[in-house]
Amino acid sequence: MIPVESSMVDSVGYDEERRLLQVMFTSGRVYCYQDVPPEVFQGLLEAESKGRYMRAYITDMYPYHRGPCRKGR
Repeated sequence: MIPVESSMVDSVGYDEERRLLQVMFTSGRVYCYQDVPPEVFQGLLEAESKGRYMRAYITDMYPYHRGPCRKGR
């Protein structure tokens, strides 16, 4: 997981081979987003506002589940 500066997002992780994005929010909740392209992850890392980027390009755009990304999932 990579710590990021954000009032909403605490840290992010990405598995490029499986295209899984794991996001830990400052609330402590963790979500796993599936089928996320590498350029979307890179955009998140470079975004001035991580929360705004999440809402515009990730949330409700990709399948997700609450909890960490697991092997084989």
